[in-house]
Amino acid sequence: MLLASPRGFCAGVEMAIKALAWMVRAFDPPVYCYHEIVHNRLVVDRFRRLGVVFVDDVTEVPEGRPLMLSAHGSAPEVVSEARNRGGYVVDAVCPLVTKVHHEVRVRSSKGYKIVYVGHQGHEEAEGTVAVAPDHIHLVEDTTQVDELPEFEAPIAMLAQTTLSHRDWEGVLEATRERFPDVWMPGRSDLCFATTNRQSALSAIAEKCDAVVVIGSANSSNTMALAKLAESSGCSHVYRINSAEELPADLQGTVGVTAGASAPEELVEAIIEKLSPRLGVEELKITDEDEYFPPPRELRELLSVLETAVYALLAVPSDARMAPLDREIAASEVLASLSD
Repeated sequence: MLLASPRGFCAGVEMAIKALAWMVRAFDPPVYCYHEIVHNRLVVDRFRRLGVVFVDDVTEVPEGRPLMLSAHGSAPEVVSEARNRGGYVVDAVCPLVTKVHHEVRVRSSKGYKIVYVGHQGHEEAEGTVAVAPDHIHLVEDTTQVDELPEFEAPIAMLAQTTLSHRDWEGVLEATRERFPDVWMPGRSDLCFATTNRQSALSAIAEKCDAVVVIGSANSSNTMALAKLAESSGCSHVYRINSAEELPADLQGTVGVTAGASAPEELVEAIIEKLSPRLGVEELKITDEDEYFPPPRELRELLSVLETAVYALLAVPSDARMAPLDREIAASEVLASLSD
């Protein structure tokens, strides 16, 4: 077995899962979450069993109940409505998505028309388009670029963070050909973690008789990994949710990777089930040390709770511990929730 690295949880997913775990422990159920916290069946089902209710409309949330907004980002009117309902609201949007929302606001305020490359119906794309709907044209492929009108305003180009390079590059080339003066951000909108996982898979795919991609079908970056494995020439590619979905006849060298929303325990379960005769070789292309702290609202709550506990126990200031959030992995937190 060849194991791609990096794989699994990205920094944004780490942050969101730990944040929702804090809310589950801090509030009596039910705790509400707008959309799935991340696109992974195991993660969502585990939180459901703990009393989290996932909704597709914040008006479904009873007034005064705690609510988390998902990592994919939310439309401005959704955020406003959530806060108006009177409950404790945590916005767990990935900072990389926040960056794109900021770029949309800035460019639209300067009169730009925005060509946004993304997947129609994906929560991240819907939230981004809603930031400035009169200024954005969502495109998925080069055909839709050709169908864009002739703009009199200047053009900016932005992207859904979880796109594959393959999806992005073709549309980028077509857009530049039609609009040579298109503005683009100095730093790519594509998520570094998505790029790293695709590069790690590319490093092993051609050596494999079969590739297993762990993740849910509604995960954009997971589906991009499966397409990448297929385009690399591997004749047997399996996108699965869990070890129970593995085919019984896997042979030869098997490559394994996981989408950015898939927990490491799923990888471990697949290794155990396949029990490769010649063992497991991990191929690491880079180390990831990116860390996103808890959402602002949660940091404020935890700070208040920490101060109250220290005061209650009369702990001197020089004996107080620094927060350990960075040292605790979301996979550990998720596993502890199943106990």
